[in-house]
Amino acid sequence: MRIKFQNRPFAAIDCDLLAYPMFEEETSGKPAFKTLEGATDGIVSAVLSGGEFKPELHRTCLIHRPKRLKARRLLLIGAGKESEFTLARLREVAGVAARRARAAHAVKTAFLMRGDFSGSESAHAAADGTLYGNYESEMYKTRDIETQDLEEVVLLAENKVRTHEAEEGARQGIIIGTAVNFARTLANEPANVLTPGQLAERAATAGERAGLEVRILEREDMEKLGMNALLAVSSGSEQPPKLIVLRIPGRQPVKGAPVFALVGKGVTFDSGGISIKPSEKMEEMKADMAGGAAVIAAMTALAQIRPRHAVIGLVPSVENLPSGKAAKPGDIVKSYLGKTIEIINTDAEGRLILADALAYARTLGATRLVDIATLTGACVIALGHVNAGMMGTDQEILEHLRNSARFTGEKLWQLPLDEEYRKAIRSPIADVKNVGDRSAGAITAAKFLQEFVEETPWVHIDIAGVDLCHDEQPFSAKGATGFGVRSLVHLLTRCGLSGTGGK
Repeated sequence: MRIKFQNRPFAAIDCDLLAYPMFEEETSGKPAFKTLEGATDGIVSAVLSGGEFKPELHRTCLIHRPKRLKARRLLLIGAGKESEFTLARLREVAGVAARRARAAHAVKTAFLMRGDFSGSESAHAAADGTLYGNYESEMYKTRDIETQDLEEVVLLAENKVRTHEAEEGARQGIIIGTAVNFARTLANEPANVLTPGQLAERAATAGERAGLEVRILEREDMEKLGMNALLAVSSGSEQPPKLIVLRIPGRQPVKGAPVFALVGKGVTFDSGGISIKPSEKMEEMKADMAGGAAVIAAMTALAQIRPRHAVIGLVPSVENLPSGKAAKPGDIVKSYLGKTIEIINTDAEGRLILADALAYARTLGATRLVDIATLTGACVIALGHVNAGMMGTDQEILEHLRNSARFTGEKLWQLPLDEEYRKAIRSPIADVKNVGDRSAGAITAAKFLQEFVEETPWVHIDIAGVDLCHDEQPFSAKGATGFGVRSLVHLLTRCGLSGTGGK
């Protein structure tokens, strides 16, 4: 699909479908409404007054052969209240336009970018949203596919903007949208296809194409390094573990500037191991590597956009399966950092592989850490399917991530990390145990990870509950969401951070 910006009036665009977002407060007295009315000979007023269309968020109305428009169809899209219209909303509305255009078999579509934003911001969000909406998760279907991909989307500005700025915004939006969809594809893949080895191969292929340096640590490497927590999780599977390390070449840290490490959980299937999960919805555990997918995809985008700070991406990847070789409840392993861990529950495996990867990232020179993982069901209980949970010791990054949601659309809520929570993971025979009791499970999981980052400024993002969308949305296919890609890229490209972070 081609996405391009044109500085032309919407009425002059020859296309199969013109998507026009409308606000709930649109009235005949507003200039934008007058322009649309004049271009359609009053059709819009007719559908509004007749109750056929209300501009509530994501609602649509398709008008065929509108007079005075070169577009063969006009799609009105509800944009909600103008006072609540953010760049994240603009992205969603662009996704709605893409999905409705696909369903209508429109080959060439135009989308009018509305809202009081710069041309660069609008084009960025619209291009990203268009790609997000155009994505389908039915990659293994061989029939009953009724929609088709868009071939061309023209972005139009409601107000006068600088063409070169809008074009650059669209370019970056395409990079981000492509990366998000790459993460979605990885998380949607079945576990018999996407093994740890296959995840490493795809990361290497995509990384090298984007210009990243790629290194894959094998089991033998991890054995020599003493990554026994990670290895314990993989011990029940026939699939060998991998540790994917991605770098942007030539990006040397400036003296005193931070070096970031993005660390993503890459469990390509999680049965729970010996502490086996219930069978209901276990098939969704193919997406237990969504955090790792977000890191891989974010790194491919960062390689093309160029971050403000040096950054390393790490993804420990394993399968967690039961077998005669699998780790057992009660086992004790010595981590890469040297701390001993009592494994109480083998289904608390993500924190074990992240423990070794986070500690290893510090030896690679990382001075600020961000990990992202589908870590706990407790986070879903606490926050549902709306917000991801976040905790950590780097308050500067926590604040940035929370505030960036208006742009990224990825909502995050900070949970506490008081020292009293550490009592739950004290072990009588090892330095730490991998689970506490049922209370505050998302927090005690983060408290476990804190043991392995020690004094390094760090943020943990728990995306359990937001990694999958169980029903098709007006702007999105069901399945993996790619949550985290936008937030990580925004953090590394848009945020002016201090050198050290801290509490």
